[in-house]
Amino acid sequence: MKANIKETSQKRIVIIGGGFGGLKLARQLSGADYQVVLLDKNNYHQFQPLFYQVATAGLEPSAISFPFRKIFQKAENIHIRIAQVLKVIPEQNQIFTSIGSIDYDYLVIAVGTDTNFFGNQKMMDKAQPMKSVAEALSLRNTILKNYENALLVENLEVRKGLMNIVVVGGGPTGVEVSGTLAEMKRYVLPKDYPELDFDLMQVHLLEGSPRVLGTMSDKASDKAKKYLLELGVNVSLNARVKDYDGLTVFLEDGKTIRANTLVWAAGVTGNKIEGLNPAVIVRTNRIKVNSYNKVEGYNNIYAIGDIAYMTNAQYPNGHPQVAQVAIQQGELLAKNLKGQLKNKTFKAFSYKDLGSMATIGRNKAVADLPKVKFQGFFAWLIWMFVHLMSIVGIKNRLLIFINWAWNYVTYDQSLRLIIEPKKTQSKK
Repeated sequence: MKANIKETSQKRIVIIGGGFGGLKLARQLSGADYQVVLLDKNNYHQFQPLFYQVATAGLEPSAISFPFRKIFQKAENIHIRIAQVLKVIPEQNQIFTSIGSIDYDYLVIAVGTDTNFFGNQKMMDKAQPMKSVAEALSLRNTILKNYENALLVENLEVRKGLMNIVVVGGGPTGVEVSGTLAEMKRYVLPKDYPELDFDLMQVHLLEGSPRVLGTMSDKASDKAKKYLLELGVNVSLNARVKDYDGLTVFLEDGKTIRANTLVWAAGVTGNKIEGLNPAVIVRTNRIKVNSYNKVEGYNNIYAIGDIAYMTNAQYPNGHPQVAQVAIQQGELLAKNLKGQLKNKTFKAFSYKDLGSMATIGRNKAVADLPKVKFQGFFAWLIWMFVHLMSIVGIKNRLLIFINWAWNYVTYDQSLRLIIEPKKTQSKK
């Protein structure tokens, strides 16, 4: 069965994934002499850098999500389909999806990454990942439900377990969520739960390497650790998690931590696409591409963003898996594909590093920009401005700004709602 997509005389470009790279590519191709089919399992674009704020009740999911159909309302050559891609058939220039097969002239794989549990099935079952809006909302529900349950138990150890939170992974996500949780402990949760003793609550950040924010400068790493300690986060470096049973975290050095909530932010792996030559798949499921983002061995298949593995002298292990790489690759590929219509030569990709930033809490952030590195309040302001301007949609930017301003003035968040889908009851 073929998916219902109108056939035209235009060449068809199928884009799998509406993340930063896929969305940028589709927007740049809007109005071009191509038929563009954008496939995603959701009907909205998700702003991943702020997932942790949804998880910690700082923002609503709708504030960092934007419907694809709203973005492309006026783009007649862009066709949106909500589908799961099952397999690529390169020999037939076709993909199989949950809505039927789709032919393509050019295929762009922009599926991004998912949480990497490194083969630990227990961790996969018990830990809380944060790679989607739904997972961020699930984490928020879990944290709030644990505090509701903490009110009901008398056993001190059980109560500690319900109140403690362990974050695994000291990258930007782990650092940001740890800092926010520590601020919730200090300013927010005691007002909601005055019957609980918050001296019992401990936020633990476990990092397997010698420092947090390992991809940033030493100065940024040291400052981030200092900020975390000031907020009361228990930072453990060279700490590797061996196992987790939902109640206790077991470390490789024999130590244990009692915690009902474990946030896993320790690594990512590419979302698999079946049908490609296994020889082009490298570690963590990334796809080998040349300097034009063309998948090795294929003439009309491209990969961009986190899933793409492009090496050069500056990046022998591939580019960093960050939003700017995906955006820049999507933009250049769009220019190359449009230029192809005029018989122009493709231009090779060259990454322009715009810097890295992470926020640790109120008035606390670190920024490594190309020509300057700074920390503290000014870095925090820059972080907020950059993220605010990166959000899709003026309304969403306004909503986020209002929430941030309210939180800053009141030391509070107003979105601590436990929202869960209705469970289907079995019929007797």
